[in-house]
Parts: sequence; C-alpha cells; structure tokens
Amino acid sequence: MHPIPAPSDRASATADPDAIPPGRHELAERFAQVRAHTQALAAPLSPEDQCVQSMPDASPAKWHLAHVTWFFEAVVLRPHVPHYLPFDERFFFLFNSYYEALGPRHPRAQRGLLTRPSAQQVMDYRAHVDAAMQTFIREADDGVWARVADLVTLGLHHEQQHQELLLTDLLHAFSCNPLLPAYAPAEPPVLRLASNSTPLRWLPCHEAIVEVGHAAAPGSFAFDNEGPRHRRLLPAYEIADRLVNCGEYARFITDGGYRRPELWLSDGWAAVQAGGWQAPPYWIGAGDPRAPSDDWQVFGLQGVRPLDPSAPVAQLSFYEAAAFAEWAGARLPTEFEWEAACGRAGLVDMTGKVWQWTRSAYEPYPGFKPMAGAVGEYNGKFMVGQIVLRGGSLATPAGHTRPTYRNFFPPAARWQFTGLRLARDLVPASSNLGEPVL
Repeated sequence: MHPIPAPSDRASATADPDAIPPGRHELAERFAQVRAHTQALAAPLSPEDQCVQSMPDASPAKWHLAHVTWFFEAVVLRPHVPHYLPFDERFFFLFNSYYEALGPRHPRAQRGLLTRPSAQQVMDYRAHVDAAMQTFIREADDGVWARVADLVTLGLHHEQQHQELLLTDLLHAFSCNPLLPAYAPAEPPVLRLASNSTPLRWLPCHEAIVEVGHAAAPGSFAFDNEGPRHRRLLPAYEIADRLVNCGEYARFITDGGYRRPELWLSDGWAAVQAGGWQAPPYWIGAGDPRAPSDDWQVFGLQGVRPLDPSAPVAQLSFYEAAAFAEWAGARLPTEFEWEAACGRAGLVDMTGKVWQWTRSAYEPYPGFKPMAGAVGEYNGKFMVGQIVLRGGSLATPAGHTRPTYRNFFPPAARWQFTGLRLARDLVPASSNLGEPVL
C-alpha cells in the first residue's frame, strides 16, 4: 500500500484550458481535482478490497467509484447532451442509489455481490464519463450551461461526500478482518487524529436571537437542507472549548458507563444490550486475541495503535455520546447552539477531527423546499429518524464543510468518525447545582 496522494493531484485528461469558454475554467479545474482525488483514495486498494461490503449500511469502494460517476451520467449528461452514448446502459440500474425518479436500482444490501463489472471496468467507466463531461463543459451552449452548471457543482460536492464514505466504509470492512489491515500505514497527517491535551474549558454564550442557516450569496454553495436562513432564540448556555477525548471516555467506561441504564436513553440502552456494547467499536481491550497488550488499542486507518488519551474519541453512536454527556453532568449542544458558537475565539477542532453529534433531530427548516427535479430526493426525504451532526472529520475532504453544513445519521450509527463536544445550560453563579464530572 502507498501513501495517499494529495487532494491537489490533477487528472491526466484535464481539458485544454484554452478551449474552455470564459467563466467555466474554475469549475473545469475543480472537476478534474475532485475526480482525481477519488481515484487517489482508491489507489492503495486491491480489487478484492474494492468489492467487499461489510454491512448493509456500507458500500464497496468500487460501488462508490461507480456511483459518483453515475451521478454525472444520469443527472447531467443523459438529460442535457443530445445523442449521448452511455458507457453501459446497465450501469444506470447497478449504480443508482435511491433516486426513484431515475428508475429502479440494484438492492443496497447486495452491492457487495457485484463482482462484475471489474474494478478496471469501473475505472474505464470513470474515464468515459470524465471525457464526456470535459467535452460538455467545453462545448455546451451558454443557455444549457446556465441551467446545468449548478448540477455539476452539486455532483462535485456529492462526490466529496462519497470520498469520506469510501474511507469509513472501508475501515469498517477492514475492522471485520482478523488481520486488521492498515489502509494507510505511512500515516498521512490529514488522516490522523491529532492530540489535544489541554484541560477542558467552558465558554459562556448569552441568551440571544441568532440567524442560522446558509445565507445565499453569488458563487457560494450549500445543500438545500442548510436553508432557508432563519432566526432562533437560544437561551444562555455554555459550550466546551474542545472535543471529548479518549482518556475521558475511558473514565466513563471504567466507571461502568456501559452497565448503568440510568445514563442511557431507552433505545440506547436497548442497543447496548442487543449489541453487547462495552466500548467504541474500534477499541480493542485486554483479553481480545487481536490486542498486542493489556492496554487499550484503537483500530484506525493506520491499523492498530495504542490508545492516545488526548485524541478525540471517535466512532460513537448518538446514544453513546448522549450517555457520556449525562455521565459528565452535561448534555449535547443543539445544532443551533453549535452553529452560533462556531467561529468564537477559544473554540478548537470545530472541524477536521470528528463529526459532532448534536441534540437536534434532522428536520426541515421553516420554509424548506427541496431542489427541483430528481435531485430533490437528495436530502428532504430523509428528514425523519435521523440526528444532525456538525463540523467535519479527518476523512472529510478539505474545504468541503462550512458552519451551516448539516450531516445526519441514525442514532445507532457507529462506523463514521463521530464524536462529541459537550454543552450545558448556563446557570447563575449562586446556583446550588454541583459541579459536573468534567
């Protein structure tokens, strides 16, 4: 396996910039960068690595590589390029994810059965669509381009989401392998959870009416679920200046955190019992035959390493995050508290380490309207039974997040780089409430 090439690597088939009409150069260059980075992420993987699907919620790397390509073919090229010749008509069925408006699809839980097309055929598929997209960017008339440029931009952000999923899904698959193979043993700094050993501090946020949500501006991008921008009343609260780390979470475990039902939401306690949870899923403890010592070890993209007590705890479900907050005498922030605090002096690791669970259900903002057309299925239809996360993780592509970004997962999900930041109500100094654990 090899170190991961930098995100700035260019695709070799980048269109001649002199042939691109004015106003399209930046998007053409970005298209080449994003597409090249996806292939760079897959470069260390064998064909066998690319085909495995370890659970229904995860997808094989090969499927991710094909699906993001399908998006450009199905949403941009086929509807807007007369006489476009698909690479393989059957791929519209194989690599559709959940778009009912774009036809039937192969069952999600059976993506790992797709040993064909081969990994090489998927790369050929990507090359075919890349060439067609470069021709489209260069030759589309101005009227068509005005209608479709935003779809190309959406497709690039969609591909960046799958770049992260490619890594997290693969990590889950490798965690199921008794060999616990490393994806990137050379430790690219961008994929390492850096330590922060500073004592946790609480930053006060006074009661206020705040504006939340994306403020549309020329040239800016946001998913439809980030708007409309609107006002929220936030009572006074405090937010932790940093993320909860592994050492603090280990104290929770030692104090019987997974054996104390009073700390857990009802569904969370049921998940603990049903799954036999005793620690985060990639922690390896004493007695595990895979453990090289009696101390906690953690499996990650670099393989098995000794637990770093100062590194942010990751791969937590919402239930675990909420139980830890209860144990610590605190709570999780709402997504609006998190957003309002973002950018404040003194807050660190708001992005680039782990996605941070909030206490907010994933629901539409007042006045929300999905995008027009098939892409209207992108976000809105998932607004039930999910919890909002904010920030971004070490696996999130650089520049992909922003303070208004709303990630979402079911509360039991544990295979993403998900952790937590604590919050608590701001109480008067004269209060008789006891001090929290942290």
